Amino acid sequence: MNSFKRFILWDYRRGSVQYDIMVGLILAFVFLTPREWFKDQPKASSVTMLQTAHGSDAFWIDSAVLSSVPESDRLARASQLVKNRTGRKESVVRLEPIVDSEQEIKGYMAFTTP
Repeated sequence: MNSFKRFILWDYRRGSVQYDIMVGLILAFVFLTPREWFKDQPKASSVTMLQTAHGSDAFWIDSAVLSSVPESDRLARASQLVKNRTGRKESVVRLEPIVDSEQEIKGYMAFTTP
């Protein structure tokens, strides 16, 4: 019981064998735990799914993501970003820029069909 109490309260001197074993166990847990245990999957940055009134899907795409893409390729790039975000093959049928009062593009609304 005493060794369990010392383990829980981290009551080992730095540099001792027990301390090194505990640090090794913590590092093994951090680096060897599968992502699926915590539902930690990579997602496309700056892409957010929005609910619409009539049941179709809409996505907010940050302007920084599409700013370097030529206008002719934006629809295809938006489709790829949505696919990365959802994991489903959805095609973007309409991409609308959202502008502020100074007519600067703040983002894009992407409307999809399954």
